[in-house]
Amino acid sequence: MDGVDSTQLRTLAAVIGEGSFEGAARLLHVTQSAVSQRIKSLEGAVGQVLVRRSRPCRVTEAGRPLLRLASQLVLLEGEALAEARGPLSGTGTRVAVAVNADSLATWFVDALARLPAEQALFFDVRQDDQDHSAELLRDGSVMAAVTAQREAVQGCRVRRLGAMRYRALATPALAGRWFADGLTAAALAAAPVLVFDRKDRVQHRFIRAVTGRDLDPPAHYLPSVPAFSEAVRRGLGWALIPEQLAVPDLAAGTCVDLDPARHVDVPLYWQHWRLDSTVLAALTAAVHATAGETLH
Repeated sequence: MDGVDSTQLRTLAAVIGEGSFEGAARLLHVTQSAVSQRIKSLEGAVGQVLVRRSRPCRVTEAGRPLLRLASQLVLLEGEALAEARGPLSGTGTRVAVAVNADSLATWFVDALARLPAEQALFFDVRQDDQDHSAELLRDGSVMAAVTAQREAVQGCRVRRLGAMRYRALATPALAGRWFADGLTAAALAAAPVLVFDRKDRVQHRFIRAVTGRDLDPPAHYLPSVPAFSEAVRRGLGWALIPEQLAVPDLAAGTCVDLDPARHVDVPLYWQHWRLDSTVLAALTAAVHATAGETLH
């Protein structure tokens, strides 16, 4: 294969970005049949299946390098067109970013709001655990990510942002019932705990730090930051809460800190494509500035 067709690459990016052939057809203003034919032609030229026809559509291992190329092509092409047409063209650049839920609930939106409106950026934020968001960078689904991974993903730059600090919170009633004798191994093994989802290991890191053991307490799974915090307030279980979200409940006496002398710091890093892009440069500057004011 001497090269790849840019239209086929843009179609690949649209299918994965929208999650379906139907969504890609709407985005590109073509028929679903045209989208299907472009992907088949690209797969025929490469000699590999590039798109897993699932719901949503996923890129295959063979398709990852082409998706990265396609996504970068779309970004640079959008920047060039926006610059050529001028600020009143009504068009903008879509920016796909992966962010963990706690950053999204505390500081990341402030970073987006710092970007000048005249840049006409439209954000496609994908929520994923900080330990797993780098995977979206690898396959080209996003151009930047807040991640716990300090090693740069291939083709990316990485820089430390700071650390998200967590405090162990519970209602006074739950603390009195389960932890009257302190954070003993027996209490931590038996007391109900709240866990965001099955990727979330913050609570278990805290338990191991306290006891030196890997325990498996009864757990509620609540993959929503507002619901998660409310469940702690309602006494469903104890949990590690970002310090920014914990302060109001501690001040009001709604919750208590189970161990004020102990906290968990989760280092966060900003990774983004190694491209000469005005959009990425502006986004990176805003993220670093906001993180510097917020994180430890």
